[in-house]
Amino acid sequence: MRDLAFLGFLGAILLLGFKRPFLFVLAYVYIDIVAPQRLTYWLLNSIPISQIAVGLAVLGWAVADNHKNSRFTFRQGVMLLFLIYCGVTTTMADFPIPASEKWSWVWKSLIFAIFLPVTLTTRLRMEALALFMTLSASAIIIVGGIKTLASGGGYGILNLMVSNNVGLYESSSISMAAICLIPVIIFLRRYSTVFPKDWRTETFWWALIFACLLIPIGTQARTGLLCIGVLAVLSLRSTRRRFLYIFLAGAIGTAAIPFLPDSFQARMGTIQGYKSDQSAATRIAVWQWTWDYVQDHPMGGGFDAYLGNKLRFETVTTEETAGQTNVESSVVVDQARAYHSAYFEVLGEQGFPGLILWLTIHVVGLFRMEMLRRKYRKRDEQNGQWIGRLAEALQHAHLIFLVGCTFVGVAYQPFIYLLVGLQIGLDSYAKRTEAEAAEDAKDNPTAEPMRPKGWGSEPYRV
Repeated sequence: MRDLAFLGFLGAILLLGFKRPFLFVLAYVYIDIVAPQRLTYWLLNSIPISQIAVGLAVLGWAVADNHKNSRFTFRQGVMLLFLIYCGVTTTMADFPIPASEKWSWVWKSLIFAIFLPVTLTTRLRMEALALFMTLSASAIIIVGGIKTLASGGGYGILNLMVSNNVGLYESSSISMAAICLIPVIIFLRRYSTVFPKDWRTETFWWALIFACLLIPIGTQARTGLLCIGVLAVLSLRSTRRRFLYIFLAGAIGTAAIPFLPDSFQARMGTIQGYKSDQSAATRIAVWQWTWDYVQDHPMGGGFDAYLGNKLRFETVTTEETAGQTNVESSVVVDQARAYHSAYFEVLGEQGFPGLILWLTIHVVGLFRMEMLRRKYRKRDEQNGQWIGRLAEALQHAHLIFLVGCTFVGVAYQPFIYLLVGLQIGLDSYAKRTEAEAAEDAKDNPTAEPMRPKGWGSEPYRV
């Protein structure tokens, strides 16, 4: 029955896509995030549904879309350069077979991110993309939230519908993604024109935010706790009563501690000292190895170059027995340990040129979203206020990712590139509509300024 449900849902979206081709784009987003082919026992896991969806998306855009409003931007150009550079390093990789396996999905992630912004030509399309990303991820988040409430979860034991750690089903990745989505959820709750604003949607959005906050508890991923802290700080920017916000946040956090599982509190306690936790000590050792490696290989070693590392580091454990403190140190020898950091992942695999390109993609995005936020934040709802609020939500989500990925190797994770694509689409849309409004004002200086279509809350077509 589950297989038939997935097949029916995807079939319905693809059939509707022949009438509204942008739905092919949304179908690919759903497949990319949820990966229904991993959740089924037959049929879908034997059909290349991802390739079919992206092929239909590109064909639908090429045949039926209005290309006049499509733009190729600077960041898309940087992503294209990064894609080409990754392809070159793959041909010279230290470990060709693992590198080619990783390249087989990385290039698809980057290509789609480059293509996505040219389809985002209306407000409705951008809202629909944000909505599909949120609801697709919520399929995983809600399951994790329910299981956390029922059992308390646990590190490595919270089953998120599948038993593997691929994509957003990996504990640290879903913890980070769940917190990244909270600013987007808040935007959708306030400004989305897709669903009516009533008690049903209001209840769902707040329940989903609660489920997002439960994911770091259920997975016991320390990255999730760090992301919650970043979210709390960023939320101060849009809060008028900041002292009240700080007081309530502190009170709620303190009141929640007794209800947290003991295993969660014990694991979060290991953040204080990396030498007492082998996992954290391994990360530091890998990062040091990576830095030393790129001194001799400044162009990087290609995908999965970490397979060549050999580590030797010391861990220190402290125990108190009968009022005495016993300190015990031990030497750990390990090899072929993953980077556990997106920054070191790119540095080790693509070297300094690749890291510069990768950072440019993200830093320029933060800068452009800040420009949009400042430009539109004081406007009313009928004159583009939503643009500033969406820019702020995407910037906050991006910042949370950039902090969280310091400790997770998700440099090529498709989820963040969907956010990047949405940022580029929003930026292009704002530039285009402002230019159109300025042109109209120039042609008709005595007429009332025209408000670009889609700036208000009236319904409009995909």
